[in-house]
Amino acid sequence: MKNLGNMLKQAQQMQTRMQEMQARLEQTEVEGGAGGGMVKVLLSGKGDLRRVSIDPSLMVADDREVLEDLLVAAHADAKQKVEATMAEEMQKATAGLDIPGGLGGLGGLKLPF
Repeated sequence: MKNLGNMLKQAQQMQTRMQEMQARLEQTEVEGGAGGGMVKVLLSGKGDLRRVSIDPSLMVADDREVLEDLLVAAHADAKQKVEATMAEEMQKATAGLDIPGGLGGLGGLKLPF
């Protein structure tokens, strides 16, 4: 019974930490860039696109494909940074909690953000 009480206490701690983490991620903004900074995208900590910045020199009709490629690259850069931020926040949220098998012990649980 004592073990069950500890598990419930840890679950409550985890829930509180996850809520705090989600709030921090909503406030976090991550910038990704490509083309030496000529194309930049700003994502929220949850991966929502907030802004796109394109250097005016890229606004040439003949360079449309280049611009498209740079947008994809800038988004990929920002997304990688968001994922690293989320992993760091998850590590903070689960610090000190005895989760069997670590996060893998959650059966490959995917979080909704």
